[in-house]
Amino acid sequence: MNKAGKILSINPRYAILGGEVLIECEGVELNEISSFGCYFDGKKAKTVGVSSKRILAIVPTGFVNETLEVHIENEGDRSDSAEIIVGKKLAEDIHMVANPAIDPKDDSIIVTRSGTRGQQLPVTLLRVARDGDLEEMTAFILNPTGIAFDEHDRLVVSNRADGEVCQINRDDEVVPIASELGVATGIAFDKEGTLYVGDRGGTIFRVSGLGAVETWAILEPSVSAYHLAFDRDGNLFVSAPSLCSYDSVFRIDESGLDEVFFKGLGRPQGLAFDKKGNLYVAACMKGRHGIVKISPDGSLGELFVAGMSIVGLCFSREGEMIVATNHSLYSLPLGVYGTLLE
Repeated sequence: MNKAGKILSINPRYAILGGEVLIECEGVELNEISSFGCYFDGKKAKTVGVSSKRILAIVPTGFVNETLEVHIENEGDRSDSAEIIVGKKLAEDIHMVANPAIDPKDDSIIVTRSGTRGQQLPVTLLRVARDGDLEEMTAFILNPTGIAFDEHDRLVVSNRADGEVCQINRDDEVVPIASELGVATGIAFDKEGTLYVGDRGGTIFRVSGLGAVETWAILEPSVSAYHLAFDRDGNLFVSAPSLCSYDSVFRIDESGLDEVFFKGLGRPQGLAFDKKGNLYVAACMKGRHGIVKISPDGSLGELFVAGMSIVGLCFSREGEMIVATNHSLYSLPLGVYGTLLE
């Protein structure tokens, strides 16, 4: 009998480097743990937990290939392989605190070096080209947080240090749109092109095209940021991480009334919808970190991408999921398309 057993499944089957995946297996004989190993493309992985039926393994770093072969070795025996898709690293030396954004004009990716609140860094906005080149913008925003493009493909960025939102022209000119927005973090545009801004102190502001600001909804304060995304029906979805390990994603209708859409997430952050209405949230669920996929009616949530320190995501026109951690950017070829890329 093969003492390495058989791999039945890997959950989730998508990950970024350093993510923790659950390998369901059968027939693994653990008589001598020192002879056991779980391997990704021949590289031995760190295992967090091992039994004859389940293995919790950390995806090793240093890979370039997106498809990795996973197998088990035990007392000289080897199991058959199973596949996992791992994100390709596009950039590092960044500091993200919310979603990245795709520029509709050239499909480049806008990211930040945000810094701690009040920290002034020499370069705070960057552009990642499709070939991976990282270009620094000369436009300066203190602590850029939320990033979005308006209906005219203009880049808009929130500044949580000064409580304002600005438009960035030609990567070098900064034009203030609205101010006195508290600790301005997440931003999103509705289907009419109206801007909404989340103040982590507990307020969702609505900003008219002329820059007039009104309070639109009130929620509980967040310890870090508000993250916003609209679905195709015009509902605004908000995550607001707290010190609780059982946080909610809220749905706010067009009149400003809110309700809990999904509950049971640890530190939920960046949000994005696909064209089928599924919501993806950077969060922890049942002790496992990564990106959680939530069904359109909010009845089901599952860990979809494994990864640590993920703060945001977006979708490219090629069906890639762009995943941002605090310090790095990855692409995952999923064949999933976002609602913003029509």
